[in-house]
Amino acid sequence: MNDQVAHNEKPMSVGDWFVTLLILAIPIVNIIMYLVWAFSSGVNLNKQNFCRATLIWMAIGIVIYIVLIVALGLMMPTEVEGLEGLKELER
Repeated sequence: MNDQVAHNEKPMSVGDWFVTLLILAIPIVNIIMYLVWAFSSGVNLNKQNFCRATLIWMAIGIVIYIVLIVALGLMMPTEVEGLEGLKELER
């Protein structure tokens, strides 16, 4: 049995996580790095899984956002018609 752990399977240190989170705090760079770290080979498995999970959450958030925008967009004509009815009542 081999007791050595592959380089990409070693637990990340606090310093590694600090640098990773610092890079991910930079706008636009963070999206690029999420994609690079999520789909590159040779990246630490902890970092790779973290980036993949975060990308999944981002996708879920975008889908929910689009659904809400479409739903609000469909409700707007109804609300505008209701407001026009109120204007006529004021006259």
